[in-house]
Amino acid sequence: MIGYYVHHQGRGHLHRAMCVASRTPDPVTLLSSLPRPAAWAGSWVSLPTDTADDPLDPTAQGRLHWVPLHHPGHRERMGIIAQWIRRESPSLFVSDVSVEAAALARLMGVPVVVMAMRGDRKDPAHRLGYDLADALLAPWPHTVPEPGWPPHWHAKTIHTGSISRYDGRPRPPAAAAPATKEVVVMLGAGGTHLTEDHLREAQRTTPDWTWTVLGGRAPEHRAGGGPAPDGGSPSTWLDDPWPILCRAQVVVTHAGQNAVAECAAARVPVVVIPEERPHGEQHATARALRAAGLATVRESWPAAEEWPALLAEAAALPDRWEQWSPGDGADRAARLLTDLAARPTRRTACVPR
Repeated sequence: MIGYYVHHQGRGHLHRAMCVASRTPDPVTLLSSLPRPAAWAGSWVSLPTDTADDPLDPTAQGRLHWVPLHHPGHRERMGIIAQWIRRESPSLFVSDVSVEAAALARLMGVPVVVMAMRGDRKDPAHRLGYDLADALLAPWPHTVPEPGWPPHWHAKTIHTGSISRYDGRPRPPAAAAPATKEVVVMLGAGGTHLTEDHLREAQRTTPDWTWTVLGGRAPEHRAGGGPAPDGGSPSTWLDDPWPILCRAQVVVTHAGQNAVAECAAARVPVVVIPEERPHGEQHATARALRAAGLATVRESWPAAEEWPALLAEAAALPDRWEQWSPGDGADRAARLLTDLAARPTRRTACVPR
C-alpha cells in the first residue's frame, strides 16, 4: 500500500496524483481535503480543513509551514493521517505537497517521497522536508534543473518531465480553419489577479483574434462566472479543456505546473504570465521556460498595445515542448514509487557506546 497526500490548492496536485497512482501496480490511497473526484475509483481518505483567519503560531516559530496551535481541524487532520498509517502500515508515503504530512509519515517510520516544487525552497521547513525524503520527484526535465539546490538534493532527485492527464491523448481531428485566429486564456483554480479590464483591452487591440476565457475557480469554489472581455463569453470552468487547447493558435496562461504540463501535452504555443505564489514558484517556472526557449514569457500582464506583436511572437516560436513533456512522466514517477515500495527495510546496526 502507498499513501499519497494531495494538497488542496488548485487542481494540479490532484490531477498529477491520479495520473501517477493509476500507473502504479501497488494499491494507492489518496488523502486530501479536496472533494473526492468521480473519476477516482481507488481508496480515498477525506481530511478536514485546517484554515484559520487568526492562527496562533502557525509556523512553529518559523520551523514549519502550517501547524496552528489549538486548532481542532488541524489536530483532526493530522490524527486521521496518523491513524491511517498505523492501520494500513504503508510501504511508502508520497507528499504532494506538505512538509508536515511528510514529516509525520517519516516520524512513524514510513519512507517518504516528496514532490519537488520550483522556487526558493531553502527555508527551514522545506529543508526539513527535502532532507528527510528518500527521493524527490521533479516534474520537469533534467536539462533545466532548479538552481541553488544543495548536492544531496540533486543526488536523490528523479526528473520525470512534466506529468499531465493528457499525456498520450490523441489530438481531436482538425477542423476547417476559422475566419479568425483563437487565443485561449486559461486561468487556474488557485486564483488570479487578472481583471475584466485587462482582457477587454487586450481584445480591443487584437481584432483579428478571437478570445476564449477558461477557468478561474472550479464550480465548488466560486459563485458565478469569471472575468470576460467585452463582447466575449464569460469565463467557463471546463473539467476537460483538451479540445479547446488543441484548436488554439496561442494559449495565455499562468506558470502553474499543471497548466504548463497541459499546454505542453497539447504542443500549443504559449504566453506565460506567472502569478504571485509562495516561494516564487511560478516566476521560477517561467524563468526555466524562457531559458529553454519553450514559451514566450512576460513577468506581468502586458499593456494593451503589446498584444498584437506578443501573440505573433508566440505563434512563431518553434515547438520544443517534447523537451519539457516527453509523454511518460507519470510512468517514470510510478516506476520510482514501485521500486521504493518494494525496497527491503534497511537496518542499521546499533553499536553500544
